[in-house]
Order: sequence, then structure tokens, then C-alpha cells
Amino acid sequence: CSLQRFFFFFFFPEINDSESHPSSSHQTLKGTSKWATSLENLLEDPEGVKRFREFLKKEFSEENVLFWLACEEFKKTQGKKQMQEKAKEIYTTFLSSKASSQVNVEGQSRLNETILETPHPLMFQKLQDQIFSLMKYDSYSRFLKSDIFLNHKKSEEQEENSPEAQTAAKRASRIYNT
Repeated sequence: CSLQRFFFFFFFPEINDSESHPSSSHQTLKGTSKWATSLENLLEDPEGVKRFREFLKKEFSEENVLFWLACEEFKKTQGKKQMQEKAKEIYTTFLSSKASSQVNVEGQSRLNETILETPHPLMFQKLQDQIFSLMKYDSYSRFLKSDIFLNHKKSEEQEENSPEAQTAAKRASRIYNT
């Protein structure tokens, strides 16, 4: 677990795991409504990722989303040395037979350690696609029915229907309609 936290914050320092992090789910389609349209939309929203991780942790499959996120971050890595370091970290954390958070990918798709010497941005793509499909067709649909999702949706709806939100909406309406 501590390795997972280290790994996650090493690769994703911009995603805050604390409860005090303000929701960034106020876009055109908001939070849970946007998350419910696709797994891609869910994974683009830091709050959505946080809630999905929370759900997957309860299902003992958080490593799937952590692996997917690590692969996304890996694709942005510049420089051979950094790429080698991150590739090795992904391999040892998720793919090796001794991995602390091993993901469930088809055996013939596993990489061997020699490929880590000559990394390239898409070296994990096939495995990442397998994990994405697993999440999309398995975990994601259960997440949308979970208490974590439904409670977050309910609290969003209550927030939208609060007197403060309605007053702000009326003020905005008056400003734009003048």
C-alpha cells in the first residue's frame, strides 16, 4: 500500500488525494453526469478518478486504474533516462511476476525485462488497452451503480438545488440577459 502511494504520487503529483481538494467537475456537463457518459470522461476528471479509485479499492482492483494512469503519464515522459526509470517502475509495480500490484493481462502480452532497456512511449499500449477494456466492460458499469457514485451524484444535485446556487444562477441570468 505504501508503495502504491509512493508510486501514485511519484507519477501523478498533480492529483491531490485529500478530501479538501475542491471538485473540478463544473464543466459543460457536470461531474457525475459527465462521468456517466463514458469511462474516458470519468478518467479525464481528477475528482472522477478519485471516486473511481475509491470504488476499485473496495473491489480489490485499484491497480487497474493506477496502471492505466501510469501508462498515460509514461507516454508524456521526455528523455531516455526518465523513460527507462518510469518503464522499470511500471514493470516492477504492475507487470512482473513479483509485482506488488500486478494487473491481470493476458500471459502472452506480458513484456519481458529486456524491453525496458529501449523504452518508447507506446511500449505499454497493448497492455493499457487490455486494462481499459477490462475497466470499461466490467468495473465501470458497476461503478455507475455503486453507492460511491450515487452518493456523489446526490450531493451534487443537492448542491445545485441549494438556495445559494439558485440565487447565483438568477444573478448570472440577469447579467447575461441585460
